[in-house]
Amino acid sequence: MSDLPRKAVTRTAKLAALPLGFAGRATWGLGKRIVGESAEIVGQQLQQRTADQLFKVLGELKGGAMKFGQALSVFESALPEEVAGPYRAALTKLQEAAPPMPTRTVHAVLAERLGEDWQELFLEFEDKPAAAASIGQVHRGVWHDGREVAVKVQYPGAGEALLSDLNQLSRFARLLGPLVPGMDIKPLITELKDRVSEELDYDLEAQAQRTHAEVFDDDPDIVVPDVVHQCEQVLITEWIDGIPMSEIIANGTQEQRDRAGQLLALFLFSGPARTGLLHADPHPGNFRLLPGGPQGEDDWRLGVLDFGTVDRLPGGLPEIIGEALRMTLDGEAEAVYEMLCAEGFVKESIELDPDAVLDYLLPIIEPARVDAFTFTRGWMRSQAARIGDPRSPAYQLAKQLNLPPAYLLIHRVTLSTIGVLCQLGATVRLRDELEEWLPGFLAEYEDEAGAGAGAGAGAGAGEVEEDAAEKGEIAAEAEETAAEA
Repeated sequence: MSDLPRKAVTRTAKLAALPLGFAGRATWGLGKRIVGESAEIVGQQLQQRTADQLFKVLGELKGGAMKFGQALSVFESALPEEVAGPYRAALTKLQEAAPPMPTRTVHAVLAERLGEDWQELFLEFEDKPAAAASIGQVHRGVWHDGREVAVKVQYPGAGEALLSDLNQLSRFARLLGPLVPGMDIKPLITELKDRVSEELDYDLEAQAQRTHAEVFDDDPDIVVPDVVHQCEQVLITEWIDGIPMSEIIANGTQEQRDRAGQLLALFLFSGPARTGLLHADPHPGNFRLLPGGPQGEDDWRLGVLDFGTVDRLPGGLPEIIGEALRMTLDGEAEAVYEMLCAEGFVKESIELDPDAVLDYLLPIIEPARVDAFTFTRGWMRSQAARIGDPRSPAYQLAKQLNLPPAYLLIHRVTLSTIGVLCQLGATVRLRDELEEWLPGFLAEYEDEAGAGAGAGAGAGAGEVEEDAAEKGEIAAEAEETAAEA
């Protein structure tokens, strides 16, 4: 294939053909209805044909088209099984690979950025890429000091291709909506556009990866490869082997699925608390399962790749999230509603029934209610159908809720991670991770301790006060540790 961006007119024509194809299939569907086929069957056939064309085009183009496809692919578990089944392999392929950049182009970029004698920096360099993504591809090599390395080379013109594709996709975002019931596509595309300049900056990516590598150094569960060298358009990091998450989704044992799911949940909630950063690109292509976890070689660790998109959260995840989640689980409708209004989730011009808001939220946070929850495609589809059906109260209420910009990326990352957990079919002790890492989630225990102190007398009250003091010392130590991190 030619270098990125292909002739702009070619890329635009391919993307512009998508809505025309959608319209043509709608006409085809009308014809099928006229001859007597049921609306449900025709709808499924339309969705299958649309998904087929969409992911074929997105996979071919790379750039913003592929970035959008990767973001969309984690929601595959929300699609009806009869649609998702035939395209699962195509989606997995989209998560892992794309057509490679020509060798001559790779060598030209390396010569420009590392110097004409760039090959002397490597003991080995494989011209065939090991992986390809939306803005760059990865080559395996051996650095001059003997370390195995991953060499990420940015596609020439990647920035122009990203913005051009995303602008084009945003023009017909409404037509893509039916692919993922209950999901508004346009804000997703807008958010991807907002992150373009950050993702193209390998210096920012190197900083984020170094921070994670330092914090998770010698961690028994999480592995982050360190940065070896970085310059414009080239990022060289340590190489890690492992089983791609997409392979676990396709063929993994239940033990692997459960372990991968638990580790994903651990990383989602512990990462911001420990690094002040949220890894914001949780599609399966960015994760590996590595042997050698806490229980030995038969146990697993999670390898995490690609820190091109992060959310900077110096204090970790906002405490409001933990507090709202806890109060929702406790059925405190009025308090939850007041908090949502104060944070801008409910605009001042809108008035909602707090109990209706609680009824809307409870099914979504079901995984946090129990000690262990099995994430399934069926559960994801039921949630998507509940929120995406215009006839349902949940749909009507969701239309009146607002997502403040400060929470947009956190929301997308959480939803995407849940999508991957459902693809895995993993049983996860999510509540354990919330209790350990989510600020505000355990506040009720302190309240209970205070209430006990007020009601108690003599030795009993003293024990409660002593326990509360001990909790305060632990909290202070935790804050000090977080500050050091």
